[in-house]
Amino acid sequence: MRVYSLMEDTTCEPDVVSEHGLSLYVMTAHHRLLFDAGRSGKFADNAAKLGINPADVDIAILSHGHYDHGNGLARFLEVNDHAQIYINRHAFGQYYYRSERYIGIDPEVIRTLSESGRVVFTDDTYIIDDELSLCTCNDKTSVFPVDNAGLTEKIGDTFVPDRFLHEQYLVINDKTHISQTEKSVIGRRIVLSGCSHKGILNIVNWLRPDVLIGGFHFMDIDVSSGYSDVLNKAAEVLMTEHEGRTPTMFYTCHCTGAAQYSYLKKRMCDRLEYLSSGQTVEI
Repeated sequence: MRVYSLMEDTTCEPDVVSEHGLSLYVMTAHHRLLFDAGRSGKFADNAAKLGINPADVDIAILSHGHYDHGNGLARFLEVNDHAQIYINRHAFGQYYYRSERYIGIDPEVIRTLSESGRVVFTDDTYIIDDELSLCTCNDKTSVFPVDNAGLTEKIGDTFVPDRFLHEQYLVINDKTHISQTEKSVIGRRIVLSGCSHKGILNIVNWLRPDVLIGGFHFMDIDVSSGYSDVLNKAAEVLMTEHEGRTPTMFYTCHCTGAAQYSYLKKRMCDRLEYLSSGQTVEI
């Protein structure tokens, strides 16, 4: 399986641009996936520079209803004429930072998507096929505390803390991985998460992935003193190995934050890597 970072907050290639947002192109055994589309259409420009044709995508997925993940879907509709787009039915809500700034998907993009006839609205669980499924974990109990980070939803005239009912995770059932030690095919669970607003520690606890790709939403955690209880605890939990499970490998990006990633990297070593715009990884 191969993952290309089409858009992220940083870039590792001189010809590839970056912006605050996320877009991943994923080649699985049976699909060519677009996971999120960034805040603009620039993901498609980066794709061309990486030798990827968005017209080849057969399934697109929106992780949650924020502009920096979904506004680029308008461009996707222009460059791809057939792929269905899987969106949680809560994703077109009124989402804000506090009560000050709208951070939901642009209403014009919502209108374009709604009129396209290509949106598949998902609920808490949606099985696409034997390889792919989507889940919100909305029915799960949080074991670890969740920092709302000032994110809200406007219901009527009232702003309430966002419960992130619109966030969904892609679970890939990879049956093609070859064990390098045993030279045998082993099944793996690969999870993609856009921003992990429900808490990366909770998501790992709920889904128990072999590989997790996505943002950790740690960008607001202060590491200027060189010490963080929150990140120390996160590293400890993420590094925990459970009997009968392969230790999880993490590829992070976007809302994790560059300084926060560096802090975690010193503690998680080769179990944590970063995906910048233009970067490709074989999983």
